[in-house]
Amino acid sequence: MKPIEAALAELAALDPGEQFSYTKIANKHGVWRSTLSRRHRAETQPRAAKAVNQQRLTPQQEQELVKYIQ
Repeated sequence: MKPIEAALAELAALDPGEQFSYTKIANKHGVWRSTLSRRHRAETQPRAAKAVNQQRLTPQQEQELVKYIQ
């Protein structure tokens, strides 16, 4: 198992709400803290929520724009 995968598995094994330190887990597995935190957040955040956060227009604005174009 790759070190980053082992670190992610350790994070996945934690109970919800349990306190942890990305730095300590990253050092334990010999990976970059920033990579570990980014990969962990990507795994825990649903794609739909991520897509909504990246939208430039609200759904209402999008509908109004479509109506205007049509």
